[in-house]
Amino acid sequence: MIKRRHTRAIKVGSVTIGSDAPVSVQSMTNTITEDAVSTIKQIKELESYGCEIVRVAVNTEEAAKSLKVIVKGVEAPLIADIHFDHRLALASIDAGVKCLRINPGNIGGKEKVKEVVSACRDKGIPIRIGVNSGSLEKGVLDKNSGDFALAMVESALKHVKLLENESFYDIKISLKSADVLSTVRGYGLLAEKSDYPFHIGITEAGTVFSGAVKSGVGLGILLYNGIGDTLRVSLSGDPVMEVIAGRHILRVLGLRRGGVQLISCPTCGRAEIDIASIARDFEKVSAKIKSDIKVAIMGCVVNGPGEAMHADVGLAGGKEKSVLFSRGKMIGKYGNNEILAALVKEVESLTGEKTASDS
Repeated sequence: MIKRRHTRAIKVGSVTIGSDAPVSVQSMTNTITEDAVSTIKQIKELESYGCEIVRVAVNTEEAAKSLKVIVKGVEAPLIADIHFDHRLALASIDAGVKCLRINPGNIGGKEKVKEVVSACRDKGIPIRIGVNSGSLEKGVLDKNSGDFALAMVESALKHVKLLENESFYDIKISLKSADVLSTVRGYGLLAEKSDYPFHIGITEAGTVFSGAVKSGVGLGILLYNGIGDTLRVSLSGDPVMEVIAGRHILRVLGLRRGGVQLISCPTCGRAEIDIASIARDFEKVSAKIKSDIKVAIMGCVVNGPGEAMHADVGLAGGKEKSVLFSRGKMIGKYGNNEILAALVKEVESLTGEKTASDS
């Protein structure tokens, strides 16, 4: 059983981060924040897949103004991503965001940091210190002999100190690199020096496939060692896939329950049905299911019946007809052109939820 690192707890809206709270899943919109309609639509889509916190880029005054509309149109608490201009942070706070992501060292000097901290304190808004290996302040990497892990830790602690000097402790920290091992080592080093909650991720991880693999490895190592209180799987693509990947990672490690645990056999010469397409299509339509359910999609008579019977819902493929099981009992035989629909219908029946095919 994984033993979580003990941390302080903070609140991002209704979501608790740190201490013994569940590891939360978040994503970031890729719409233009000034376009409130498109941004709200994307956030609602992310929410429907289980996203618990959403970050939005705020790099113009128009984007900050748009937040007032966006905040009212969504359920998930919003984090405003701010760089360089403390006025955008103040405007975002006024608009109703529930957290800021800043680097105090690049927000405009001590007095401007004080302004932002004061506004956050008044509204009960935490600050995420976001350190990225690609945007380290000048000199810190050279000082650490090119060691990105050490440089990120030094940068984070320096930024933490700026906030602590203002008696502000409602903080979470992230250290992100595109290099998995640097990220893992950085968080491990920082965990020895700080009890603030961590937001974890492998930044700029890549495409949906390669990025999910990198993120699964890096985040899996961290989470297995008890490090991580909220996460984002950073992918070049639809942010919905970030949420799906994040939920999968947590479920595989036993850190969150809920959603479909899909068991499907690898393709081989024994397979009598097109397992790959059935499993792919089912995974796509079942991604919104929140109930904790195990589904087996099997292709032949060797392991198929056993796995199918042990799952909540399972199919065992046959050459002309496939057998569908529910809670260990055979409930019917179906032609292979109708087995997917029968599988989906049974999952909906057991969970009481609609799949994406019916939304």
